[in-house]
Amino acid sequence: MKALRWYNQKDLRLDIIEEPVAKPGHVKLKIAWCGLCGSDLHEYTAGPIFIPTETAHPLTGDKAPIVMGHEFSGQVVEVGEGVTKVKVGDRVAVEPIYSCGQCAACKVGKYNLCEKMGFYGLAGGGGGFAEYAAVPEHMLHVLPDGVSDEQGALVEPAAVALHAVKQSKFQVGDKVAVFGTGPIGLLVVEALKAAGATDIYAVELSAERRAKAAELGAIAIDPAKGDVVEQIQNLTDGGVDVAYEVTGVPVVLTQCIASTKFNGETMIVSIFEKEASIHPQSLVLKERTMTGIIGYRDVFPAVISLMARGYFPADKLVTKRIKLDDVMEEGFEGLLRERNHIKILVKAE
Repeated sequence: MKALRWYNQKDLRLDIIEEPVAKPGHVKLKIAWCGLCGSDLHEYTAGPIFIPTETAHPLTGDKAPIVMGHEFSGQVVEVGEGVTKVKVGDRVAVEPIYSCGQCAACKVGKYNLCEKMGFYGLAGGGGGFAEYAAVPEHMLHVLPDGVSDEQGALVEPAAVALHAVKQSKFQVGDKVAVFGTGPIGLLVVEALKAAGATDIYAVELSAERRAKAAELGAIAIDPAKGDVVEQIQNLTDGGVDVAYEVTGVPVVLTQCIASTKFNGETMIVSIFEKEASIHPQSLVLKERTMTGIIGYRDVFPAVISLMARGYFPADKLVTKRIKLDDVMEEGFEGLLRERNHIKILVKAE
């Protein structure tokens, strides 16, 4: 089968490899759609970040080259011995977190903070940029009839957004700011809408992405037109309750903190490639807080339920659909050329 594999920074190859099999406890899927994620792009341009290279990942036993792709949906075509959760024909979304089940974090249910945590499609085991995948049964969530395969490929990034909102100090009725309205930022806007935010301020340089944020109900702000912190402070009479950082740009982190009111919170959602410096006084003098999240836990069912109710709509969030054969030129390189894309979905045919 065809599969996109990461060998090194700026070295991805569309290889022909053997189809996976459904060994005990695993399920073989025919991939429907796989989303191209910012994390994938980070691995391509600046990796390895999550991908094991020198030594094999402790939970998968794999190291580069590995099949990429962790935001995907598919249909069950074969089940391994002992599988009871799904059956052949089921449409599913994949929750791609590997965890050991034995460390301190795992023992209290915080499996996304596992000492050995990895992602299917980044740490090995297989991936969604392929024709088929063999996935551990526990990673699968059945999609109801009202949720499409395309939405199924959005469940994983939407879970990041919903987890960010749940882990923040956000309360119903709060005023919030989202800095960066790429795919995850827009999904954070959707999650905040579902959670009951009043005013959602979306800060974004790209006109296309600002327009998309406004289409989803946010108040769009162009940071190129004046001091964005001053604008938010004036619009909110002192600052937002929570600001979500979804750019990975160091200077934006400083803006996020300054845009919050006293006792406000900055939630870091993005992955930073470089260090970001802040002045502690920006937190201390107003008793602000700053925290962060990695991945998600226990939110896939909630995301799928919200999708069935109309949230996280694929028709508003997917801006390009391509074939696996074109994933390098129109996917990875295309994103580097055209940063205005929201979500690119890839289909193996």
